[in-house]
Amino acid sequence: MTVTAPVARKRSALTKGQLPAFAPYIVLAVALVLGAAILALIGFNAFGWGLVSAILFTIGLVAWSGAVEGGRKAKDRLATCLVVGSFLVALLPLVSVIWTVLVNGLPGIITPGFLTTSMNGVTGSFDNKSVDDGTKVLGGIYHALIGTVQITLLATVISVPVGLLTAVYLVEYGNDRALARAITFFVDVMTGIPSIVAGLFSAAFFFALVGPGTKTGAVAAVALSVLMIPVVVRSSEEMLKIVPNELREAAYALGVRKWRTIVKVVIPTAISGIASGVTLAIARVIGETAPILVTAGFATTINNNVFGGWMASLPTFIYTQILNPTSPSNPGPSSQRAWGAALVLIILVMLLNLGARLIARIFAPKTGR
Repeated sequence: MTVTAPVARKRSALTKGQLPAFAPYIVLAVALVLGAAILALIGFNAFGWGLVSAILFTIGLVAWSGAVEGGRKAKDRLATCLVVGSFLVALLPLVSVIWTVLVNGLPGIITPGFLTTSMNGVTGSFDNKSVDDGTKVLGGIYHALIGTVQITLLATVISVPVGLLTAVYLVEYGNDRALARAITFFVDVMTGIPSIVAGLFSAAFFFALVGPGTKTGAVAAVALSVLMIPVVVRSSEEMLKIVPNELREAAYALGVRKWRTIVKVVIPTAISGIASGVTLAIARVIGETAPILVTAGFATTINNNVFGGWMASLPTFIYTQILNPTSPSNPGPSSQRAWGAALVLIILVMLLNLGARLIARIFAPKTGR
């Protein structure tokens, strides 16, 4: 007893003037109850309940902290509540979009044949029959999925070498020359180009090169590459800049040539950030609709030749299914297909991000003692 008493007094002195650890939970529970009561009087809805409860929680916790811990700690708790609240507000649209797409897109994805069939031969009578008889919705996104993968892959093949080599020149060889400054200026300008302008540029370029009315997946890939290149250049440039100069100097001291230093030292060191930048560039263009409508058109059949014929993509598929339903009198099946395609598009972007992380982990320079 004589040993534990001083310890208990010491703990009491350390925790004096502090809120108990469970104080935020008590305030949160009271705020939720009061928020529900207030919203019940004026019309209950989930968003309003969360907003009112958050305001009551902040006021209650800050007031209690000010009374017990003093003004300095109360200001700290107020700042914490504002930061967390801002984070939740920023997160709310993302959660809302994901939830909405999941709820509306899952029925389309789980429909048999949705991922393995195209819209070839599917007419409004099929949609009317599915609505009247309750049968499954016919038609799928296989043709659009193939088109999206082919167009995006070709655009990536065009954009990544051009963007990476441009970034290497700006960082390693530019030395603030007039050409480097001009390239930087035009890259900044291209970053803000509307996507439809990129589509019109690609269409005009192939009009002059091949002939009028040329619409293929390759034309669309060129349009998307115009949008991708500035993102690849900027992200790769920033990643190359943060590579320590000591690594370059060590390679030069060993007699390694500059181009080999760049290939074997600089780029492998920055590969993690470069892969992330390429992923951002792909995610930037994979959902573009306007340039693909202008350059690739829209098709209901499978086209495996990216260099010939009109080609569908997921964004244009979603656009046409919503704007021009297969059966205008029964737009439900078309809406189901559009939401399913939107969910597939989100899944593709997530897989791209996971792939970029995997590539960065595999090719990143190994560290050790």
